[in-house]
Amino acid sequence: MTKLNKLPVGIQTFSEIIEDDYLYIDKTGIALDLIERYKYTFLSRPRRFGKSLFLDTLHNIFEGNKPLFEGLAIYEKWDWETKYPVIKISFTEELRSAENLRANIFDLVKNNRKRLNLGEGDSTTNIDIVFRHLIQDCYNKYQQKVVVLIDEYDKPILDNLDQMAVANENREILKGFYSILKDSHQFLRFSFLTGVSKFAKTSIFSGLNNIVDISLNKKYGNICGYTQMDVEKQFLPYLDGVDLNKLKNWYNGYNFLKDDVYNPYDILLFIEHDCLFDNYWFSTGTP
Repeated sequence: MTKLNKLPVGIQTFSEIIEDDYLYIDKTGIALDLIERYKYTFLSRPRRFGKSLFLDTLHNIFEGNKPLFEGLAIYEKWDWETKYPVIKISFTEELRSAENLRANIFDLVKNNRKRLNLGEGDSTTNIDIVFRHLIQDCYNKYQQKVVVLIDEYDKPILDNLDQMAVANENREILKGFYSILKDSHQFLRFSFLTGVSKFAKTSIFSGLNNIVDISLNKKYGNICGYTQMDVEKQFLPYLDGVDLNKLKNWYNGYNFLKDDVYNPYDILLFIEHDCLFDNYWFSTGTP
């Protein structure tokens, strides 16, 4: 009997999935098209839909981690000799005040500087300036254009919708922070922001008016989620005895102008729970 790959329940790190032999649904062909076509991009998807894993896949592509991609769609098509410094910002914590948001941004910048061997930087207390200096110092040290990846860009706002004064203050902080991307265009190779919602360009993205929203671009409709073909080809060995029509009725139906797709969290948890039909998307657990 063929040994099945482990299921990546709650795992959002591309290298861990590949190196520890978890099942991976190849999205690298879509990633290649995206990064060859655009410079500033934004993707909105519901939570638990694979945004963070896709972002981490981009991270590994730009850092040139070629061995991880052997056998995947991008492997023979990407210039692995050219490596880019990658800044990664993830707003995963619940930040219930503007002070907490500012402190979190300083911490994220500090962690990026340490990972990229940039030293401590200057002592300014302006978060926009420290972000600008992070990008410029990256460019100067590596003599290569910089990649900026921002995950959950809207979480500091959405977490505070019960206290609108804080939500509005956080929005203004983030608006200034993200505007640095436009100001730093000459230093950037690519930038990618993900989130659950899309705020109008007149609010949070007013300083970044050249960003391309691919959320409802048909070409990228399958960028996250599992298609019916994925389920029938990659997951079929895990679904012995399962009524696939019932599975489709329960979990398929998200559509972003291309194919209907399954929420990955639903499928992985369904298999993990011995193929018991339940509303896993609404359950608590690893996002």
